[in-house]
Amino acid sequence: MTGKAATSGGLAGSAVDAIDRFTDWIGQATAWICLAIVLIVAFNVLLRYFLRIGPMSLQELEWHLMSPIALIGMSYALRHGDHVRVDIFFDGFSPKQQAVIDLIAAIMMVIVSLIVIKLSLNFVYQAYSIGEGSPDPGGLPYRFLLRAFIPLGFILLAVQAAANVIRSTLFLRGGA
Repeated sequence: MTGKAATSGGLAGSAVDAIDRFTDWIGQATAWICLAIVLIVAFNVLLRYFLRIGPMSLQELEWHLMSPIALIGMSYALRHGDHVRVDIFFDGFSPKQQAVIDLIAAIMMVIVSLIVIKLSLNFVYQAYSIGEGSPDPGGLPYRFLLRAFIPLGFILLAVQAAANVIRSTLFLRGGA
C-alpha cells in the first residue's frame, strides 16, 4: 500500500503523485551527499595515515553531512515503505487492513512531525542568533545551518506522511 501511486483520485491523487515525485527527487539529490561523505572520510583517512594530520573541520564535516542524510532520508524511506514496521504481521493483513494501519501511522507521523518542527524552530533560531559555531579549534562555523535540517527534515516527513494519509484514504474509499 505505501509507496504506490495514487492514480485515481483526481486532484488529491495528482497532489500525492507530485509529493511522491518531489520526495524521490529530494531523496536522489541527498544520495549524492552519501558519495560526498565517503570521499571526505577516505580523504581524511589518507591525510591521517600518510601526512599524520587530521583537520578538525573535515572530521566535523563528516558528521555534519550525516545529519541531512538521516533527516531528509527519512521522508524518502517513508515514501518507499522502507520505514520501521512489523512486516511479519503487516504482510499477513488484507490490503484494506494495511491501508487502515498506514492511515493511522501517517496521521500520527504528521502530528509528531508538527510537534518536532514547532519545538526545533526556537532551537535553530537560538543557534542562529548567537552565531553558534564549533567549540573545537579549527571546527566549522555556522552550526545553525546544521540544526536547520531538523525542522526541514520533519517538514518533508510531514508532507510525505500527509501524502500517505491521502493515499490511504483514497484506497479505503475505493480508489487505486
